[in-house]
Amino acid sequence: MLKNDLFLKALKGETVDRPPVWMMRQAGRYLPEFMEIRKKYDFFTRCQTPELASEITVQPIRRFGMDAAILFSDILVIPQAMNIEVQMKPNFGPYLPNPIRTLQDLDRVIVPDVNDTLGYVMQAIAATKEKLNNEVPLIGFAGSPWTILCYCVQGQGSKSFDKAKELCFTRPAIAHELLQRITDTTIAYLKAKVTAGVDAVQVFDSWGGMLSPVDYKEFSWQYIQQIIDALKDEAPVIVFGKGCWFALDDMAKSGAAALGVDWTCSARNARYLTGGKITLQGNFDPARLLSPPEDIKKMVKQMINEFGKDQYVVNLGHGILPNIPVENAKAFIDAVKEYEV
Repeated sequence: MLKNDLFLKALKGETVDRPPVWMMRQAGRYLPEFMEIRKKYDFFTRCQTPELASEITVQPIRRFGMDAAILFSDILVIPQAMNIEVQMKPNFGPYLPNPIRTLQDLDRVIVPDVNDTLGYVMQAIAATKEKLNNEVPLIGFAGSPWTILCYCVQGQGSKSFDKAKELCFTRPAIAHELLQRITDTTIAYLKAKVTAGVDAVQVFDSWGGMLSPVDYKEFSWQYIQQIIDALKDEAPVIVFGKGCWFALDDMAKSGAAALGVDWTCSARNARYLTGGKITLQGNFDPARLLSPPEDIKKMVKQMINEFGKDQYVVNLGHGILPNIPVENAKAFIDAVKEYEV
């Protein structure tokens, strides 16, 4: 039995004394203990070594005592497993030397046996569960098919993902086939994670806001819906679409347990657009963690008051930035733990 199940209670919509709190990208780059590991091992070595991934996962729990841990990994392990080379270049980010842009490119993309190609993730889950010792729930995650396609087609990060959009709008059959293969792989991957022991899963649609509402339905949402349908009876599913406020109405009817909200959408609008019937997560501007700790605490309390303490998970509106002082991250977490109505 979990000693702290506040997060799972909030996902079920149960009444709680205070909302649970965790932070996207809490396992990683702002923590000095993570930086020590980073000096010794490259990015994908950290992802692919269960002992390292599990250690990184529990570091913020030891330090701050969040109400949930999220497994240290990366969304781009999926294309790697699908026979698409992914490199992580220092001071550059992800680089895919052979992007998928033609039918011939698509021929080499496989739907893998995830227990074979991504078995190291399942081993990391087992190692993490042991370290957590039933203290808090563990979250597994994946990128949305559209967000993964963006990297697979563009070949790197981008401000516009123009090549990814070009493929969708000029050769939609190729785009949809790639999206479906990513979806099938993601469903198998998340199901394997649940079997391995994660308590909930989150789908990150980091680049969903790049699409118009009409294109979002065609190239992103229908594939996320497949993932929700496949997983919702096995574990709670959280969907976070950055810049996707326009889709909150559809998302609220999807069967997801909770929806992430970024900082550009107010609590009031998020509750209105979702009909007030689903758990919401978010939406503190990550850059606001650069404010003085006492200001952070006031803003967090105000944010909880605006969302309401029930059907709510306190989080950032995107991942924590690398330059956030540790004491500021602590102020964010402490403000939630100290919350009283």
